[in-house]
Amino acid sequence: MSLKIYFLRHGETVYSKTGGFCGDLDPELTAEGSQMAAQFAATYAALPWNAVYVSPMKRTIATAKPLCEAVGIEMQVRDGLREIKYGEWEGKTLESVKQEYTEDYINWLTEPAWNAPNGGETSVQIASRASLVIAEIEEKYKSGNVLVVSHKATIRIILCSLLGIDLGRYRDRIAALAASVSIVKFDVRGPLLEVLGDRSYMDENLRNLPGT
Repeated sequence: MSLKIYFLRHGETVYSKTGGFCGDLDPELTAEGSQMAAQFAATYAALPWNAVYVSPMKRTIATAKPLCEAVGIEMQVRDGLREIKYGEWEGKTLESVKQEYTEDYINWLTEPAWNAPNGGETSVQIASRASLVIAEIEEKYKSGNVLVVSHKATIRIILCSLLGIDLGRYRDRIAALAASVSIVKFDVRGPLLEVLGDRSYMDENLRNLPGT
C-alpha cells in the first residue's frame, strides 16, 4: 500500500469570494465555507486516516475540525503550511495593488518564484518551508492516508514542487478553488498526481458559488 496525501484547501472566506490578498490575515470561514468543511467530513470520514496536518490559521483549522471530530484524530499544526505572506499587499484588492505597486506587481506576476510581494514571500521560500512538512509526513507514514489542510498558493506551490513544475508557473498550471481536494500518491516511482482540485463531494449550490 502506498502513502496518499490529500491536499485540502480551506473553505470559503470573504477574501476567497472577492479575490482580495489574504495570506497573514486570519479571517473566519463564511457560513458556506463551514458547510464545505462539513460536507468534506461527511464524505471522507469513512477513509482510514493516519494523520491530519493543518496550517495554524483559523480558516484551515475550522476546515479540518469536522473531519477530525468525526474520526477522532487530533490535528497537527505546522507553520510550514501557512499561506504566502503578502506583506504590504495584505487586505488590498487586486486593482489597488496594481495601482500602488505597479512595477513590483508586474515583476511578481512575471516571476513569482524569485520576486515577492512587497515585504512578502517568494514561491521558492514557500516551497522550502512546506517541503519540510511533506518530508516529515513521508518519513513518518510509509503508507495510508494523510490529510493536509492548507491554502491556495501554498497547495499549488507544493504540487508544482512535487511534480517538477516550475515554481514560477504555479498560478498558470494548478487550480485550487475553495475546499477543493487534490490527491498525490507516493510510491517507488515518486509522487503521482491522482486527483486535482476535486469538489464533487459538495452539493451543487456550494460548487457554483463565485470565488477564487
